[in-house]
Amino acid sequence: MRPTNAPPPHPVARRALLLGATAALTATAGCSDTTTGSTTGTTTGTTPADPAKSTPAATPTPTPSATATFPRTTPWRPTSAENEPKAKLRAVQLVEALGAWRSGGSGKAAARTRVTALHLPAALADQAGALLPAADEAVVQVVDAQYGGLLTDTASVLVVCRQWTRRGSTVTAGGTTVDVRLRRTSGSVWTVTALHPADPGPARKPEAKDVREVLAASRLTLPPAAEADVRSGRVHATVLDTMLGLARTYRVGISVIRSGHPLDVFGTTRPSDHPQGRAFDVWRIDGHPVVDPDTPRTLIEGFMRAAAAAGSYNVGGPIHLSGGTTPNQFFSDATHHDHVHVGFRT
Repeated sequence: MRPTNAPPPHPVARRALLLGATAALTATAGCSDTTTGSTTGTTTGTTPADPAKSTPAATPTPTPSATATFPRTTPWRPTSAENEPKAKLRAVQLVEALGAWRSGGSGKAAARTRVTALHLPAALADQAGALLPAADEAVVQVVDAQYGGLLTDTASVLVVCRQWTRRGSTVTAGGTTVDVRLRRTSGSVWTVTALHPADPGPARKPEAKDVREVLAASRLTLPPAAEADVRSGRVHATVLDTMLGLARTYRVGISVIRSGHPLDVFGTTRPSDHPQGRAFDVWRIDGHPVVDPDTPRTLIEGFMRAAAAAGSYNVGGPIHLSGGTTPNQFFSDATHHDHVHVGFRT
């Protein structure tokens, strides 16, 4: 879904476009049960071995018209370091197919055609939400795909993306996060069962001081849905202060804060801290993806301990750490193989 021959960005949109392109090139606590909705409000790697055996090939990247000033985008593909790369691949392919189209491909009818080309139910297009804005053309760049929950035969994959749309001669930068629910049907074949796009809600005006500081922090990278969460005023001050504090030591790539995350801890009826604005997830630290096995374990451990020292009662990641002020302050599981979760009680 990503064009490979798009013209360079227009100078007016240069900053926003470069941010998206940079995220593309450099590439949660657990989530809700597959019957539970999402909240309303990359390193790009190599494709896993023989993905076509379980999923069809990705829909070809649409090429925007010569008049569009879209940034160059690239398909996001999981690496072999993933626990379930085929689940992530399936989720990302659907988001990429839904979120990009050339002139004449707008609307739900065309989106349904793109979905069926992936051998998925056409009705999934009706759940695309913010991925299908009214626009003549669109391109999408997946920033990261992380687990919102991972069990033996069900999964939640949170697909974080930036999107650029053209209406007439105007190109607008945006994006969303989509909670993609999947079920393993046989062997290693994953199929999508539902989509829950983020709905952060309107921005609150005037913005509080800590909101302005987070938005201005050069060492914090927020994708569109997470930035909208911060602007909405629904993220607790403790979360904002902790992100700012960690950014004094680390360059922090945020993946998910509040919206686009499942309501409940995956496979349970226990509410997640994310929808209440009391948690954030980090997919990249100092430019190193958490999921990358080449990322120094000392870097991830140091970050997790710094988050705990800042007051997080619930720090999860790919490393099960000892110590902590409470017995269960640190945790690790399959869901948190690819990110660090930082949660707060208040």
